[in-house]
Amino acid sequence: MRRVFPAHTYGNGPRARCYWNDTAPLPDHPAAEGQITCDVAVIGAGYTGLSAALHLAEAGQDVRVFEAETPGWGASGRNGGFCCLGGSAASDAMLRRMHGEDARRAYRRAEIEAVTTVKSLIADHAISADTHSEGETVLAHTSRAAEGFPDRAARIKSDYGVTPTLISGSELARMGMRGPFHAALTTPIGIALNPLKYTLGLAQAATRAGACIHANSPVIAIRQDGWFHLTTPQARIIARRLIVATNGYSSDDLPDWMRARYIPTQSNVIVTRPLTDDELAAQGWTSRQMCYDHRFFLHYFRLMPDNRLLFGMRGGLFSSPRFDARMHRTIRRHFEAMFPAWAHVETPHSWNGLLSLAPDLTPYAGPIPDMPGAFTGLSYHGNGVSMGTYAGALLADLAMDRTPRHPYPEILRKPPRRWPLGRLRRAMLWPPYAIATLTGG
Repeated sequence: MRRVFPAHTYGNGPRARCYWNDTAPLPDHPAAEGQITCDVAVIGAGYTGLSAALHLAEAGQDVRVFEAETPGWGASGRNGGFCCLGGSAASDAMLRRMHGEDARRAYRRAEIEAVTTVKSLIADHAISADTHSEGETVLAHTSRAAEGFPDRAARIKSDYGVTPTLISGSELARMGMRGPFHAALTTPIGIALNPLKYTLGLAQAATRAGACIHANSPVIAIRQDGWFHLTTPQARIIARRLIVATNGYSSDDLPDWMRARYIPTQSNVIVTRPLTDDELAAQGWTSRQMCYDHRFFLHYFRLMPDNRLLFGMRGGLFSSPRFDARMHRTIRRHFEAMFPAWAHVETPHSWNGLLSLAPDLTPYAGPIPDMPGAFTGLSYHGNGVSMGTYAGALLADLAMDRTPRHPYPEILRKPPRRWPLGRLRRAMLWPPYAIATLTGG
């Protein structure tokens, strides 16, 4: 395997203190063994792979999922649990320039459909995912950012057909959102959830539908001669179709087309112990909304149903036990600056995981161009709960030679270019990260 980060990143160290690990027991999925033949082989048991497997199995396909670790081991089981609009990190101006206004609007409609897809899967399969939050709230960390919220609200109404709620700075405390903010804007689309419970719920639903999930079965070689031939340590697989759903945990040579078409980058999360009513009152934060602030080093946070606060932030281009410890100190410092009344509160859970960035800052779900019958979905730019699930549903239809039943906008159909610098491409992010650090994000 040719991966971008060092071996530590792909081991248990970064996820050892993940809060979600304590909330859901892992089911026993057998490793792949012997000779296996199937209609569709799926590599990766995260949102994209499991969603694809579920939709394929429901359509009567013989589908096998091959996961290097266990379902939800990667980003799908260690993110912040924000099921919301997103998937692209490109601005409206960038999308309009690269694809045109009609394509930009079509992508915005697909974002809504992605959130709806997750909510429907949760309802249809009775997945208990600890959901809360009525949409998502962005908080202005500067007065200048707050001044732009009315225009932002108008764009949201135009693009998504909903009316966002604008909360002035003077009203934030009354809404249970006291902090260093100047205004808030809530878009009533999306839910917060326990990402691991949701992932395992997808796995259970896929298994009930007839899919077979193999844990501890890393695919170490792929060959095509009309059929796909996959190799794991204990199995040889022959499949008619292939879906690669490894996203930020991909390898540049599985398949070779993946090389440099994504940059994995870290996101870091801490979770507090349960906060007391007095502690909540002291800070003045009682809202159950999933929130984020609008800056380069995005902070995202939410008060969960058990009164623990989840607090995450982007950042981290290096990976080792020493750098993980340094990143924990950094995120603690940001947490205490935002919520000073909780500076004494322990954060026993601290972890990180990889998301994926594409050169055009847009996700992709479609064919692997030089491998007929192979498909992939990747680069959701930190919004994989909804868009990763949605991509899996699209890929399932494509793997069955069907026109996708869900909207399939042009932007999702454009294959990503390659980043410059090959395996050294992380270096391209060092300048913007350094500037953001110096300027406070």
